[in-house]
Amino acid sequence: MHIQPLPAFDDNYIWLLRPQGEGRVAVVDPGDEVPVLEALERDGLSLGTILITHHHGDHVGGVADLVAACPGVEVIGPRDRRIQHLTRAVGEGDLVEIPGLDEPLRVLEVPGHTASHIAYLGAGALFCGDTLFAGGCGRVFDGTFAQLSDSLRRIASLPPETLVYCAHEYTLANLGFAKWVEPGSPALAGREGTAQRLRAAGVPTVPSPLALELATNPFLRTGEPGVIAAAERACGKPLAGHAEVFAALRRWKDERYD
Repeated sequence: MHIQPLPAFDDNYIWLLRPQGEGRVAVVDPGDEVPVLEALERDGLSLGTILITHHHGDHVGGVADLVAACPGVEVIGPRDRRIQHLTRAVGEGDLVEIPGLDEPLRVLEVPGHTASHIAYLGAGALFCGDTLFAGGCGRVFDGTFAQLSDSLRRIASLPPETLVYCAHEYTLANLGFAKWVEPGSPALAGREGTAQRLRAAGVPTVPSPLALELATNPFLRTGEPGVIAAAERACGKPLAGHAEVFAALRRWKDERYD
């Protein structure tokens, strides 16, 4: 499967999934219809499936116009009344068939950023919306800190070679905060240099291998002694367990970095 980023707005990525030999494609989180329609016309493709991870406008804003322009397109997303035009609502363990793809995508419920957030896993790829970012994670909106902590722990247990296709180009900013947490990390220093070179060349920093996230992303490293100590210094109290460390890190970033 060829997976192509379609940049949108200032820092969004819409992911276009094109199974080998297929002219009928899928897109993930089309917040803007224009990049999708341009890609379809330019490459002579047709849109068969829209996959949605959550209800925020920069992920669903283009759906209505794509439905109008592409009759018969299937719109798949979480069970959430805030998402319009769904033809199929999915949840934990459901399978999504993409024509031409050897294996279906499996739905994972990963709440926290929003209460109904889902991700799609298959073909060595994870389309995780705003749950996990390269070097960071999403803010908590109508989910909870405990939910997002659990969702990230679940993602962390996936095969380390899994490629993480998040929805935003936030990597350099996220790595800046990660250096607050682990300032002496050689892995972070190396990753930041690579990301800087990619961005200077106009190349996306995503997808990223999960193994790289496990080595450098503080929100996946909440069991590491250095990360725990940094979180405790930031909040001024002892912390017990992954969820408490995660919440302290997320509040630290929200209140003092972003």
